[in-house]
Amino acid sequence: MYEWSEEHQLLRAAMKDFVTREIVPLKPELEHGDMPPYDVLRKLYRTFGMDEFARTEFRRSIEAEKSSADEATDTAVDDTDRPRPRPDAGYILIPIIELCRHCPGMVTAMGVSVGLTASAISSRGTIAQKQRWVEDLVTFDKIGAWAITEPGSGSDAFGSMLSTARRDGDEYLLNGSKTFITNGPYADTIVFICKLDEGNDRSERKVLSFVVESGMEGLEQSKSLRKMGMHSSPTGELFLSDVRVGADHLIGETEDPVGGGRSGAKSTFQQERAGVAAMALGIIEQCLELSVAYARERVQFGRRIGDFQLIQQKLAHMELARMNVQNLVFRTIEMAAAGESMTLAEASAMKLYSARTATDVALDAVQVHGGNGYMAEFQVEQLARDAKVLQIYAGTDEIQTVAIAKDLLD
Repeated sequence: MYEWSEEHQLLRAAMKDFVTREIVPLKPELEHGDMPPYDVLRKLYRTFGMDEFARTEFRRSIEAEKSSADEATDTAVDDTDRPRPRPDAGYILIPIIELCRHCPGMVTAMGVSVGLTASAISSRGTIAQKQRWVEDLVTFDKIGAWAITEPGSGSDAFGSMLSTARRDGDEYLLNGSKTFITNGPYADTIVFICKLDEGNDRSERKVLSFVVESGMEGLEQSKSLRKMGMHSSPTGELFLSDVRVGADHLIGETEDPVGGGRSGAKSTFQQERAGVAAMALGIIEQCLELSVAYARERVQFGRRIGDFQLIQQKLAHMELARMNVQNLVFRTIEMAAAGESMTLAEASAMKLYSARTATDVALDAVQVHGGNGYMAEFQVEQLARDAKVLQIYAGTDEIQTVAIAKDLLD
């Protein structure tokens, strides 16, 4: 794949039109007025039929899973040769790219809910758990949050984890605090990752994932935290004090899931990292477009600044970045079409490069705009703030480097 198809281009045009009509006029409130993005995102889902498509696909997958389970009860069935649907990933990535031209935070809020939270339950949950929680998440009827980061953990998510689950009869008592949780203030459904406290050393405890719901006794969801960027993505803290849940809230309903709870969290990291390239591409494309337009119009020393070689160099580097990151997105689409997925190292490498590149391009865009680029009236100021977090969340640049190197050495 070397260019967008005609169908892709039609979707991009429709998305651009929606963003221009429905989101750009609301940007002041989304960026500075504490306006949650969820009603706008739900309108996006309804407008493009994303909610009904997700509902249909979810129910189809549940029926297939039930049929497989019934067949397995009777006899072992080899389904390796059965055709598996391979939806065009471009239709998923294009809305991300177009939204990130203006409000990358909205993509973060959407992705954590319909992506990370839903995937954490659907990948390891029982059929009953999926029916109970996942459909409402993938259709955006409810808002999800994926809670792993703690005040003292950060990159050492598992080693420094203090949140616990303790057995109490047939139930569990959940305790702990989480921070930097996307959608935390508004989430209806929360995947809470913690360690099973059996009186043993913290380093030896199993990592488990539970589903908790807004309104449960002992659960407190903070107000939105103030951040450098991504203002259209509400971020908060969660506090759990003896939140009582049954075994039906333990994802998979087992304390010994296949691969362990750590494996499930890591696979979620992998999915999150792979999506950063599409976010980065949206930021890069918008910064380049704005910078080219400004370089054509801005006059200094009697000449438009686009005629100066140092400005031309910055624009050329932006175009190189756009081409490289777009090719990574194309690779993601091609791999999905082939039914392949990236290794953790590949996803980490893509995330590392895309995040660094988007930040560099956004800062260059500010430089091209000069003093105006530092002013909030010019969009490159916002994009520079928004881009920086791509180097921090879903694993910092330093963590990505370690993941890549470990894979090479192993």
